[in-house]
Amino acid sequence: MQDQFLRTALTAGLLALPGAAAAKTFVTQAVTVEAETLARGLSNPWGLDFLPDGSALVTERSGQLRLFANGTLSEPVPGVPEVAAVGQGGLLDVAVSPDFAETGMIFLSFSEPGEGGAGTAIARARLVRNEGAARLEDVTTIFSMNRKSAAGQHFGSRIVLHPDGTLFFTIGDRGEGDRAQDPADHAGSVLRINRDGTVPEDNPFVGSTDTAPEIWSMGHRNPQGAVFDPVTRAVWTVEHGARGGDEVNRPEAGSNYGWPVISYGVNYSGTKIGVGTEAPGYEQPEYYWDPSIAPSGTAVYQGEMFPEWQGDFLVAALKYHLVARLDRDENGGITDEERLFKGAFGRIRDVNVAPDGSLWLLTDERRGEIIRIFRAGE
Repeated sequence: MQDQFLRTALTAGLLALPGAAAAKTFVTQAVTVEAETLARGLSNPWGLDFLPDGSALVTERSGQLRLFANGTLSEPVPGVPEVAAVGQGGLLDVAVSPDFAETGMIFLSFSEPGEGGAGTAIARARLVRNEGAARLEDVTTIFSMNRKSAAGQHFGSRIVLHPDGTLFFTIGDRGEGDRAQDPADHAGSVLRINRDGTVPEDNPFVGSTDTAPEIWSMGHRNPQGAVFDPVTRAVWTVEHGARGGDEVNRPEAGSNYGWPVISYGVNYSGTKIGVGTEAPGYEQPEYYWDPSIAPSGTAVYQGEMFPEWQGDFLVAALKYHLVARLDRDENGGITDEERLFKGAFGRIRDVNVAPDGSLWLLTDERRGEIIRIFRAGE
């Protein structure tokens, strides 16, 4: 039976490796950790979230959703919405509802094809599992970007399920910077909706005649990291700059974070962006990188395995192939940075804290991997 499974997995280009791969050891500033590969052969995996039983859902940018359970990757889960798998677009983030045990509800972000090209969309679905198989039912698109375009970049697309019952998500500028300063355009924004797709009455622009009511904050370039921070009780985002100027922000309702009027980076040609690093009416980042690390998925460490990292931000980076650990003070302010696993695994797309306190990384490769980081000796 095991030989049959291995033949099937190899034929599909997918292989789960529970305990089969030798662990790598890394010495960090505070603790020694080990890394093991749980699965490989995923097609540019993008997002991952855990189910109550400890299994995980993982997206592949090419359009597949897979279940990783009992050390095994499933076949593609049926029922995923049609995606525009072009450039940076495709099936992107996945978020499991806090009431999943009762409702089976999950949320997906994806690049939705339509008139004019593609745009970021959010779908809600019910995950049904039966004798090891899984499928999506009652799939409903609850948000569609109001202006699709042909560009293949900057879909943003990270999802945060806020404890207040609302859903935050990010959309990049779609490669057209000026769109991030257009209040009627969803591009270049952090947005907030209810979990049925309606607009919360306390959103900052509800009632405005010239601003999309879903917008929470604007002036963002391409935020591919977002997380609810239990330390400050707020959503934080991490976004790509151009050549330098990657930012960590704490988006406040109704605020403007400046792109492309202000930036700590420069254009890829080396020319100045906008008016410089600051201007009246635009917010400053909480932290920034120059040169760029190309940050993506983000987590706040909350767990028992690494008490040394409690409350710190963990930021996946595509450039330099690392995870940035941002040390924080008791008020949540960023005080220092440690760069972990540089060059060890390839482009790191996402970082997640598992129920046991270990870290699960996704590598953004054509044969991407799920990698587990755990305390040495555990």
